[in-house]
Amino acid sequence: MQDDAQVDPFADDAPPEVAPVRVGEQLDWPRVERYLRDQLPPEAADLSAPFEVRQFPNGSANLTYLVRFGATELVLRRPPFGVLAPGAHDMKREHRVLSRLWRVFDAAPRAYLFCADHAIGGADFFVMERRRGEVIRGVIPEPMRTHDNVGHRIGLALVDRMAEFHALDPQAVELGQLGRPHGFVARQLRGWKQRWDLVADPRYDAAMTILHERLEARVPEPQRVSFVHNDLKLDNCMFNPTDPDKVTAFFDWDMTTLGDPLIDLGTLLNYWPDPADGDDEQRFSHAGMERMGLPSRRQMVARYAERSGLDLASIGWYEAFALWKTVTVVEQLHHRWKVGDSTDPRMETVADAMPRLIANAERLLA
Repeated sequence: MQDDAQVDPFADDAPPEVAPVRVGEQLDWPRVERYLRDQLPPEAADLSAPFEVRQFPNGSANLTYLVRFGATELVLRRPPFGVLAPGAHDMKREHRVLSRLWRVFDAAPRAYLFCADHAIGGADFFVMERRRGEVIRGVIPEPMRTHDNVGHRIGLALVDRMAEFHALDPQAVELGQLGRPHGFVARQLRGWKQRWDLVADPRYDAAMTILHERLEARVPEPQRVSFVHNDLKLDNCMFNPTDPDKVTAFFDWDMTTLGDPLIDLGTLLNYWPDPADGDDEQRFSHAGMERMGLPSRRQMVARYAERSGLDLASIGWYEAFALWKTVTVVEQLHHRWKVGDSTDPRMETVADAMPRLIANAERLLA
């Protein structure tokens, strides 16, 4: 994480969207190329054109590559190298969702191909269309800086798109069997506790166990069954630079299921800064976001309540759950770096945020 005092949300230091493939994250590209030329449907690309690969370097876990056939750009996604947490990085699930959802939800990129042959890419992978637009992290992209009140508008646009997504009918796109809605949140609690136990940092194990017990004792009753993306946050979205009032794409669908939609809102708030936050109250947001003019968390909650019609009296529980879960994700990322499964230098210090996230979850449940 960068020092907040050094980040200008209107600076020209936005991280590049694509870069050369990182050392240690290369695939057997000649083999992958042969497979794609043979298996991709003709509508996906001109498969007689030259082949080229770059990497999207800003994600934290799954490896995402830009694959070009001439002027056509596609995206190849596969899990990270090394030992994976049970149920994580499910490329088959992501392909299943995106091969159908694009028909009724235009923020879902279309998936073209799934490969389960690990001799090709070293793991399951899938290929989807590339969307063009602006991904917003800690810096307002230059093409969007001419819009009035741009930070406030992108925040409300994200909430509106999330509410639209949660109103979709899974049966309409043959995804009614994507998950088991009954007991969904309780299973989430059990599953993430198992993941924590696999990588637990002894310094925080007692606090994480107590938080789990407190969350488990107060699980809210779901008000609706809907699609749940499970990782909705600002930098998993894309905007048309000419229109900050509509999200044009969501990314990272590998945990999508059916369940309680407020899990998604809690996740979003976990990554959302607030002007009222003190140093020890900051969430897991990109440095610089707090000066973008984004809506407050209270405004985000009110907007979602208006758009969804749901009662958000228990939203603090969902925020605490998201913070607790994020501590586990952070420790997983750091653990992969410690054992040499990741070469991403950001993962060396990612766990520094854990005490603050734990304290915030404790405060929300107090």
